[in-house]
Amino acid sequence: MSTINTPTLELRGLEVAYTVRGIDRQVLRGVSFSIAPGEAYGLVGESGCGKSTAAFAAMRYLPRNGKITAGEIFFEGKNIVDIAEEDVAQLRRSAISMVYQNPATALNPTIRIGKQIAEVFALSGASKSDAMAMAQDALTKVQISDPAKVMRRYAHQLSGGMAQRVVIAMALASNPRLLVMDEPTTGLDATVEAEVLDLVRDLRRDTGTAVLFISHNLGVIRNMCDRVGVLYAGALVEQGATADLFDNPSHPYTVGLLRCIPRGGLHKSAERLDTIPGTPPALGTHFDGCVFSARCALVEDKCRTVQPQMVNISDSHVARCFHSDKAIAIPHSIEKIEIKSTSKEHSAIVGESLLNVSHLSKVFTQDGHQVRVVNDVSLTLGVGETLGLVGESGSGKTTIAKLILGLVAPEDGGIITLDGKGLAKTLNRRDVQDVGAMQIVFQNPDQALNRRHSVTRIVSRAVERLRGFNVSDALDRAHELLLGMRVEATLHSARPVQLSGGLKQRVAIARAFAGAPQLVVCDEPTSALDVSVQAAILNLLVDLQKQDGTSFIFISHDLGVVRYISDKIAVLYLGRVVEFGESNQVFQGPHHPYTEALLSSVPNIDGSSRKRIPLTGVVPNPSNPPTGCVLHPRCPRMTGSGVEHLCTSTEPALNEVEPGHFMRCHIPLDQLRKVQTQ
Repeated sequence: MSTINTPTLELRGLEVAYTVRGIDRQVLRGVSFSIAPGEAYGLVGESGCGKSTAAFAAMRYLPRNGKITAGEIFFEGKNIVDIAEEDVAQLRRSAISMVYQNPATALNPTIRIGKQIAEVFALSGASKSDAMAMAQDALTKVQISDPAKVMRRYAHQLSGGMAQRVVIAMALASNPRLLVMDEPTTGLDATVEAEVLDLVRDLRRDTGTAVLFISHNLGVIRNMCDRVGVLYAGALVEQGATADLFDNPSHPYTVGLLRCIPRGGLHKSAERLDTIPGTPPALGTHFDGCVFSARCALVEDKCRTVQPQMVNISDSHVARCFHSDKAIAIPHSIEKIEIKSTSKEHSAIVGESLLNVSHLSKVFTQDGHQVRVVNDVSLTLGVGETLGLVGESGSGKTTIAKLILGLVAPEDGGIITLDGKGLAKTLNRRDVQDVGAMQIVFQNPDQALNRRHSVTRIVSRAVERLRGFNVSDALDRAHELLLGMRVEATLHSARPVQLSGGLKQRVAIARAFAGAPQLVVCDEPTSALDVSVQAAILNLLVDLQKQDGTSFIFISHDLGVVRYISDKIAVLYLGRVVEFGESNQVFQGPHHPYTEALLSSVPNIDGSSRKRIPLTGVVPNPSNPPTGCVLHPRCPRMTGSGVEHLCTSTEPALNEVEPGHFMRCHIPLDQLRKVQTQ
């Protein structure tokens, strides 16, 4: 066990290489940091910078082609670089746990969820019955609705957010002394993310667990971590106490990352997002000078030939830069993307009605029960506008998108019209013009793109089918689309596996625009992307919208992103629209109590404190929703409102509480305004 003066984890001059085609390619370059008992240390940086490699090295869990070429790794004062595999396995069973980024690969698809979690408790000596009971309790702690049913399910029967909560429950089960979290909240909505982070804080406080926290969500890092390290091309370029580093970033790369984030109510109509020009270097690139010199706005000849050393910014803050005193003032990178037209001309005028959804409902059968996942939803969207759909996992966001696209048939009575034309319920009954008019960009481009085809073929095939072009014209159009999405010509013959996550998503967007769409559904299109790539993608979508009058339905758990890009917001809870209105109305308030709770759960990147409004209790079972208002068992504002009798007995209608602002709540608007400003 560690003493109070011994770090739980310490990396000293760690260097790691991956062997690719017989050549060692350096991934980590002399990385040094430590994490004390009870401390949370955050690692940030773009994909490919070495964050996950550092985490895997700390656990002695590198892939077969990975090896530690120099440096030391100390766990509770003991160097574990050369210890036996049996000792490493024992550490992972009893002292070190990891939450992986992709829960789909972390869960066994052939074993029921309850049994998988129970195995962790069984390893610590619990009986079979006790282990199963402890497993169900673990699911309850991570806010799993109806944990008894989830225990009987397999991994493929869970949503992404639910699967991630299961993985977190398994990681916390052994009460680890070191918890490694690699993008642990990527698939979680704001309320569940807040609850999970509270769990980790409690674990740190109660047991002294040290946490290595890897995330591209800088707001979470700001609120979760005591210290932060910034990695670029495998080198630690800045490190310090969280508040010092975020308030006074002193490396140009850190400054660039922080500027990419939509914050402070920023909206697309007022300002473009900053981006970081260029792309990260290839794996194993050799550097004579600063690793960031190729993308730095302050670069000088010295930067390219001499490697800078860490300089002290303060007692708790260092940066590896010759120009740390000038970093905060680097020029903004807001160059407008020039793109060729990717859409045919439409006669409609921006703002005129495009999409009308009336009384849309959907019922599924789950475990023998009828579940109404979408309940009488009506929405409108104008030409050139973006509608943001927000709400917790299971609220019906993606199902509504699938209903609109015709991927799932709505119940009788639901009507969808596009540009005044009624649409058939299912995709196979719609004509090719209707199919081309509405497209989708999925969350995970790895699963959405055919890995056997080149990116040109992926896009040209869509052009052929949706526009009726011949092969030659379709190829020309595919190249135009890809260039318009800033996919360089040298990459047009590449297959998806050869591209970065951001480039894959650009290819997916190019394919979505192959049919000259009037409406594009974006289902979590940036949730798995770095903040720098996210900013570039958001700028690209805004440019396409301004140029072609394209409308978007934008689904995301990131409320800052939704606020930036959306003109209208629909807040969903248990398949119902509980609030709808212009973006500034919904975000500025007064809010529906559910919207209020969502917004209060979003971590502030500026470090300002905000009282979180918790949603107590678990999400009701959709197959047996509560009477009255479906939120009332969790509502933070019902008690003392004077209308409790209505909340528990009568479901409220979606009423216009002020011009253009709709809310499904019995509590009067003036009363909500008063309590939410106290």
